Amino acid sequence: MIKAGICTITLARYSPESIIAFASETGLQGMEWWGGEHVPPGDISTAQKVGNLTRSTGLEVASYGAYYRAGISESEGLSFNDILASASALGAPAIRVWAGDKDTSQADSSYIQKVVDDTHRIADMAAAQDISITFEFHGGSLTDNSANAVAFSKRVPHPNVFFSWQPPHGYDLLHKLHGLIGLIDRLSTLHTYHWTIGSYEANTLNETIRPLVYPDDFHRHPLSDGENHWKKYFKIASQTRRDHFALLEFVKNDTLAQAREDAATLIRLTNGF
Repeated sequence: MIKAGICTITLARYSPESIIAFASETGLQGMEWWGGEHVPPGDISTAQKVGNLTRSTGLEVASYGAYYRAGISESEGLSFNDILASASALGAPAIRVWAGDKDTSQADSSYIQKVVDDTHRIADMAAAQDISITFEFHGGSLTDNSANAVAFSKRVPHPNVFFSWQPPHGYDLLHKLHGLIGLIDRLSTLHTYHWTIGSYEANTLNETIRPLVYPDDFHRHPLSDGENHWKKYFKIASQTRRDHFALLEFVKNDTLAQAREDAATLIRLTNGF
């Protein structure tokens, strides 16, 4: 089943109480709580409060959106123990983390091994509390594109490690579909939005043709503009026969009105999956 939810960082300037009210009113089923101002790492009382309030309104905690970078954050002062404690107090079934802080092309073998080793360490720690690890699918990490994400997944065959997925920016639809298929056996959540790269979008463009320029190439649109793509993504994701949250992220202009419109679109799209 594909469940409709939201990454709360999408509504970063709103309080947890306001976001819970928004999710309940719009018919969303749950959320990934932002491990920033909403549920800071190590703030156990806030995590308990937010988790209990989420469940009391019939919503689910889909995951804890930590900004822990495997192989990096521990040495920079962000303790995974604090993140794990907050996730446990929140009642999150999963912790979203990042695969280091470099694109694969910038990482040598020793760097990659450091990220892999830390991944196994935190996966063991989380497994002891029945919480899984799920990796962000994003640039600036070893999961910076579809092929590299699949390659990294093979380096960490730990049974408690999974992968989020989102449409990689600057690639054509066929490439995106193949990337999702490549991670399907270890798929956790899907981060859901619709972006284009302006005039270049009409071409069969891959990021290797030219570097994308922020913000010129990053155009946010209503989710409804990407319905045809997301129907295909959800059809693939539903083949796992497991539950997956599709979590709204990056709404146009970061407005509550757009989030409300996109929530309605997402609920319509996930019906039947």
